[in-house]
Amino acid sequence: MRKIALALSISGALLLAACGGSSSSESTDAAKLAAGSGNECTAGKTLNDGVLTIGTGSPAYGPWVVDDKPESKEGFEAAVAYAIATELGYSDANVKWVRTTFDEAIQPGKKNFDFNLQQYSITEERKKTVSFSDGYYTTNQAIVGLTDSAAKGATTLADIKKLKLGAQTGTTSLDYITNVIKPDTEPFVYDDNAGAKAALEANQIDAAIFDLPTALYVSAVEIEGSAVLGQFPADASASADEFGLVFDLENPLVGCVNTALAAIKDSGSLAEITSTWLSSKAEIPVIK
Repeated sequence: MRKIALALSISGALLLAACGGSSSSESTDAAKLAAGSGNECTAGKTLNDGVLTIGTGSPAYGPWVVDDKPESKEGFEAAVAYAIATELGYSDANVKWVRTTFDEAIQPGKKNFDFNLQQYSITEERKKTVSFSDGYYTTNQAIVGLTDSAAKGATTLADIKKLKLGAQTGTTSLDYITNVIKPDTEPFVYDDNAGAKAALEANQIDAAIFDLPTALYVSAVEIEGSAVLGQFPADASASADEFGLVFDLENPLVGCVNTALAAIKDSGSLAEITSTWLSSKAEIPVIK
């Protein structure tokens, strides 16, 4: 009987090999995929095998991340991150979050994340130090002021030029102030949006410039007595921002993520997430 069993075992192994059966390593790979640890595209391309490490702000603000808890999936970018992770074959348990400042993530050098999302506008200058995914959201710039500020009633760039303006360092909001508005006085620059909001509340500046969804959230939720006083034209040469995920330079994972992004765009999932978490442009006047 032992000879028969041995013969059957050997013949079974030979048959498996002849039919292209999986080796033990392939079986392990299959088990990982079944456990939600990535798909074939991501194999060997993440910082940690079987884990997708995602970076966000320190802290992260709404409407992008609700209550600074990206693991809750609440907020536009938290929801986008998990939709991409799912398309890449990762279960929620195999998604790890890390924190960076806005500037840290786009500096040259090794990253502590597979990708990072903090409303990073895709620019040629930044492409020198990091790689970007395809865009996942396009917006324009807007101006927020207290309802009794000098910014109220401004309808043209000439009106805005006279104001004391503020924005976060390293952002396209600050670029827009510097390169398009060109105010009469130097803009006030802050380490993060929290600094710009505090200055606005303290009447240290007349208005702050944010991307439109952030401006709407700030005025509706965070600063009582403030309003979005206007939005700037969303043309490609000036204020239109396309947000992309940030990767280490020439990271091979970019192609996998772009495939996942295309899938959630085609399925309508990205549009649904956008509708859920980002306010409409409403009746906000355009400043020209």
